[in-house]
Amino acid sequence: MTTPQTTFDGRAWSPCLACLAGALGLLAVVVASFVYLSVSWGDLVSMESMRLMGRFIAEFFPPDLSASFLARTAEASLQTLAVSSIGTLLAALVAMPLALPASGRFGRLSRAASRLLLNVLRSVPELVWATLMVLAAGLGPMAGTLALAVHTAGVLGRLFGETLENLPPTAERALREAGAGPVAAFGYANLPLAAPQWLGYALYRWEMNIRMAAVLGFVGAGGLGQMLYFHLSLFQQAQAMTVLLAMFVLVVGVDAASGWLRQRLTPARG
Repeated sequence: MTTPQTTFDGRAWSPCLACLAGALGLLAVVVASFVYLSVSWGDLVSMESMRLMGRFIAEFFPPDLSASFLARTAEASLQTLAVSSIGTLLAALVAMPLALPASGRFGRLSRAASRLLLNVLRSVPELVWATLMVLAAGLGPMAGTLALAVHTAGVLGRLFGETLENLPPTAERALREAGAGPVAAFGYANLPLAAPQWLGYALYRWEMNIRMAAVLGFVGAGGLGQMLYFHLSLFQQAQAMTVLLAMFVLVVGVDAASGWLRQRLTPARG
């Protein structure tokens, strides 16, 4: 009976050395960031800082649950919900036609141009778009709706285009060879395959937009965000806490509704 011999293979150590080098590099970046920002952790965790933070948090309780303020909060919640819903719907309507050239269906030039446009739309954050829209359309929910629509159109257009690129071409090619036109072949072959995934992407972006719609109010785009900014600026923490609770309830409700819709409107994959 022979004993198996263990041999040393230096190649097995090369991935570990690469991981170690990457971890050390990441650690160096983190340490350099702390040094550059001059973060004083001693002041943050001092007893005086903890006392001040505790007193500040205590001022948020109890929340203002008066009938008049709850009615105003409910109206702002509906406004935030409407802004996110309409913004997502407009974005999907814009993204669908842009996804066709972005998927390369009309040649390389149109593909590059459409992808450049989509990159510009989604590279600018929603808050920046909201600031521009407030200057163009004035304060209120219209600015928030347009800001969400513009940014989300860039995101959904890219996702919709990649969905079309990844579809198998066999069904459309078979219809074209059978004499169907390009529009009919796309409508009967590719669109039924892409629509469920498009719907899933749109619903997921709606979940994200409900959170962003609440934040856009800080730049005057209406809804719960504008209400929260107003009361925080006046140091009315009790009213601000009620608005924060409304944001939480709205986000949880939209997440649940979106998940329920995705499960029933998109086919199961197994």
